[in-house]
Amino acid sequence: MICFKKISKYLIPAIMATFLLTGCSEKKEEKEDRSFSIAVFVPGVLAGSPTYEMMDKGVRAAALKKGATVKTVEGGFNQAEWAEKVTALAAEGTYDLIVSSNPSMPEISREAQKHYPDQDFLILEGSGRPDDQISTFFFNHRELAFLLGNFAGLVTDSRMDGSSVKKVGLIAGQEYPDMNNLIKPGFEMGFKNINSDIELDFRVIGNWYDASKASDLAADMYANGADIILTIAGGANQGVVSAAKTAGKFVLWYDSNGYAIEPGVVIGSGIIREDKAAIEMVNRAIDGSLTRGTAIKAGVKEGYIDFIDDDANYQKYVPLNIREEMDKIIKDMRAGNITLPAGSEG
Repeated sequence: MICFKKISKYLIPAIMATFLLTGCSEKKEEKEDRSFSIAVFVPGVLAGSPTYEMMDKGVRAAALKKGATVKTVEGGFNQAEWAEKVTALAAEGTYDLIVSSNPSMPEISREAQKHYPDQDFLILEGSGRPDDQISTFFFNHRELAFLLGNFAGLVTDSRMDGSSVKKVGLIAGQEYPDMNNLIKPGFEMGFKNINSDIELDFRVIGNWYDASKASDLAADMYANGADIILTIAGGANQGVVSAAKTAGKFVLWYDSNGYAIEPGVVIGSGIIREDKAAIEMVNRAIDGSLTRGTAIKAGVKEGYIDFIDDDANYQKYVPLNIREEMDKIIKDMRAGNITLPAGSEG
């Protein structure tokens, strides 16, 4: 007589194990068979945001070459919603890597990773910390601000606009750690390097889109003696350009080639090569050589930050004597003869 209970005792666990192993095998094969999947989270909107456009372009260039898939998600201007949206992306469990760019994104990503520890993140424009489980790439904003500050100093010191007042301006969309700890001090260090008597007029809009308010602030700054303004205000930058054109003054562009926006008004431009960083880091992620917690800091010498001095509009509208002085500073920075600490904020 066959004892069914005894058979069940040994047979049922065996059957369950078979199902479990088969299920795991199918999931493993499914993950191995599908292409590497990437989500690009834009903390804002893509259109009109040069650094985010470069990030997205760089990710897609790397993905195309490696046969990976990319989905771009815009987070909108309400920063309070970013954490929820990033966590929702991680919860999907379908992305091998989530890429984003913003100084606030490292902490948001760390919080999302607490709930979904298998999710990998790459944050451009963010700095790592000890034992971090997200990968970061940090651009030396102090160096870029220093370069732009030197140029602003040369412009106002030469009285290029005919004014006798030595004052430069800086307009920010909002105050944030990189602005207060790196950009503003670096900018001031730059123009003081030219003339210690130059003053700074610093104003904050309160958001990244109000071009009308930006125009009003810039107009007041120009009226009070500033002849050139560095604007870091996202979509509101156009208001500064408009005010400068009306006042016959000048604008400094921060993170992409801005000369063509208003030739003769935008007379100096920096660049942050997020596309280059995105391509290199995403390639490593796809190849499996990007270790969790990788933290890279790079600046002018490494080729990720620079002052654009080969644009035809720069050469046309900026006097030769200023370009020659600026050329010396740029070459020293590129050669590594002038180095500024990158900072550890983020």
